[in-house]
Amino acid sequence: SLVVLFGATAGAYGAKLGSDERELILLVWQVVDLHSKKVGTLHKSLVKADNLDLSDQCREVSGLTPEGLGKAEPLDRVLQQFSQLVSSDLKVLGRSSYTLCSDGQLLIRQVLHPETSKKNFLLSDCFYSFYDLRKEFHICYPSSAAVKDQTIKTMAEYLGLGTDETEEDFGVWQVKTMVAIIFGMLSENCNHIFTEPETVKYKYETGPCSKSETVDSETVIRARGLPWQSSDQDIARFFKGLNIAKGGVALCLNAQGRRNGEALVRFVSSEQRDLALERHKHHMGSRYIEVYKATGEEFLKIAGGTSNEVAQFLSKENQVIIRMRGLPFTATQEDVLGFLGPECPVTGGKEGLLFVKYPDGRPTGDAFVLFSCEEYAQNALKKHKEILGKRYIELFRSTAAEVQQVVLNRYMSTPLIPTLPTPIIPVIPPPYTIATGSIRDCVRLRGLPYTAGIDDILEFMGDATADIKPHGVHMVLNQQGRPSGDAFIQMKSADKAFMVAQKCHKKMMKDRYVEVFQCSGEEMNFVLMGGTLNRSGLSPPPCKLPCLSPPAYAAFQTAAVIPAEAALYQPQALLPATRTPQASTAAPPTVTYYPAQAAQLYMNYTAYYPSPPVSPTTVGYIAAPPGAVAAAATATHTPILPQPGALVRMQGLPYNTGMKEILSFFQGYQYAPDDYNGLIQLSDQARSVLQAPKEWVCL
Repeated sequence: SLVVLFGATAGAYGAKLGSDERELILLVWQVVDLHSKKVGTLHKSLVKADNLDLSDQCREVSGLTPEGLGKAEPLDRVLQQFSQLVSSDLKVLGRSSYTLCSDGQLLIRQVLHPETSKKNFLLSDCFYSFYDLRKEFHICYPSSAAVKDQTIKTMAEYLGLGTDETEEDFGVWQVKTMVAIIFGMLSENCNHIFTEPETVKYKYETGPCSKSETVDSETVIRARGLPWQSSDQDIARFFKGLNIAKGGVALCLNAQGRRNGEALVRFVSSEQRDLALERHKHHMGSRYIEVYKATGEEFLKIAGGTSNEVAQFLSKENQVIIRMRGLPFTATQEDVLGFLGPECPVTGGKEGLLFVKYPDGRPTGDAFVLFSCEEYAQNALKKHKEILGKRYIELFRSTAAEVQQVVLNRYMSTPLIPTLPTPIIPVIPPPYTIATGSIRDCVRLRGLPYTAGIDDILEFMGDATADIKPHGVHMVLNQQGRPSGDAFIQMKSADKAFMVAQKCHKKMMKDRYVEVFQCSGEEMNFVLMGGTLNRSGLSPPPCKLPCLSPPAYAAFQTAAVIPAEAALYQPQALLPATRTPQASTAAPPTVTYYPAQAAQLYMNYTAYYPSPPVSPTTVGYIAAPPGAVAAAATATHTPILPQPGALVRMQGLPYNTGMKEILSFFQGYQYAPDDYNGLIQLSDQARSVLQAPKEWVCL
């Protein structure tokens, strides 16, 4: 038997049903016995929505009013009545089982499943399997219109059935016509058999993904704006009703291994992907989620892995994964198992633990743990911020894709900018530098909208803009060169920084509140170079860790190890477009320069880097004084960079590579005479550093 089902929401109708997150307000259904070709009673039930504000299209098409809906039952009660009435009608027809049949997939996939998921009640099993009448009709009549172009009216017209919708109430005509179409498909001419119903997955299945897999780009989307604590199950719940491929949720991480609010999701088919795109700006809690197309290559870059260690860890399927962060570096497997205790046993004991380590074998303080059921995982999450040794431990839900990203990438050290852009002109030594020291005369802005620019920050600061040091605004970009949501501002004094932090903390910028904290120049530099600054204190960037620092590094902690010349490249590679003051056509040419610290852009350990510091009084690029221009024009020194194409960049050098090995590698080729250090003129101090430590040999 089939139960022909039709529904409507308080918003869009037809091809856009469910795309606006509006609630269900109408259900109409009728039982059809395919063998005897008999039908049960036709039922129509109004549904009381939480929001009774009906769209104009809904009022016009359905004829329903908020007053009438206000007297109806809520959705959970209507679904209970649906099950009872269907069972009663089946009993009358002498049948016991049935499958739903709807006009397309939107009602079940885009309306019923998402709405019941948000309202936290379960749908009965019958809603996880259904027939799409449009697909069945096209199978029966291949010469009819394409599935996406079919409607109840076009199918009825194809069969020569009456199509006067005004004869019946809204919903009743649709169900009666669908029943007539089904009987037409069962006639002797067609003798159609309903054999392969559409299915909705009960739950999301986790699993590993190999980089050797082929992922169809027509099945992948990117979700942006996710709460940082959301897990793969939360994302699967957001897409409830759509079938996500096994292991198809990949949470994106930043360079520190922390979630950045984005995820790539792979669906089982392009049809499911297209339905997912219709959920653009639907809500997860109070946040709206942006949904865009993505590629299979992007998905594999995030979710793919080939490590035997990870593959073995993830080989146990349908496990709940928990991530532990902040473990003491001396913590052992026994310590972790003892911390979790007997109330949350780990799957396989020690085999269910995976410690994350740096490429040189040092522990990162992270670990992943497998649990066989949700109950054990919940018990483990209750230990969030409990103490192990002398440190509190953070516990979060995790995913197989996150395991692969964190363990395989291990805070990747790939260069931030893959190729060096063409230089513009020689550089004048900069008079401005990023502040250092322990004086707390800086503020950190956290939680900025990703679209925020320098103008927005200055407007946000208000009157305090006058207290910003020249060239004291520093936007922080992520590894992809996009805004990270952070910025640092150098104030004229610690008192001014304190006043700004008090006045602007949690003040709104666009639709987000921004946190403002007072900090020192040293702390600012550490974060700009890849360190982290939070309530737990300051964690230095990788370049400051003792085990990564070369023996001679301490002698040059405050000096620029690479000259400012290395930082001079096309501005569009570093900054988004900004408002620039109009200049007179007769004005002399200017020379653009950035502080020496901008050279950190090209150090391969950098996780976050500063944009060129911008003065609040000149929102644009920094112009050198006319005297500097004249000096540059009359200089007789050798050009810093010769003809284009004469400079090469080496990547992937062994850590112990020295100058001799590099010269030997290029044996037989003519390099720049009189200077083994290549095409960039270096100071003696910078040259000595370039020759010795492993951090700088990439130049």
